[in-house]
Amino acid sequence: MTSILRIEHAVGDFGAWKRAFDSDLLDRKKSGVRRYRILRPADNPSYVMIDLEFDGSKEAEAFVAALRRMWGTAEAQKVMQNPQSRIGELAEAKEL
Repeated sequence: MTSILRIEHAVGDFGAWKRAFDSDLLDRKKSGVRRYRILRPADNPSYVMIDLEFDGSKEAEAFVAALRRMWGTAEAQKVMQNPQSRIGELAEAKEL
C-alpha cells in the first residue's frame, strides 16, 4: 500500500532550504521515495510542506528515522525550524 510521508516546517530562506533539499543528502531514490511534492501555503511563503511517496510504510518509517538524525545537525537547523512529520496511507486518489 502506498505510504506518504508529510513533512512540514518553517524556513527562513526558501532558496537556501531548496538548495539543501536538492543536495539530497539522504538519497531519496535509494531510500525508496517514488515521487515528491513541495508545497508552500499561499499566505506564508516561509513555510513548506513536503509529501514523499513510498511503496510501503517500512520505507517511510526508515526514512523518518534518517530525517530525525539529519534534523539534529547544525546545518539542517540553519535552514528549517520545528520540523514535523506524519506517515499516512493512501486511501484514494483520482485524476479528474
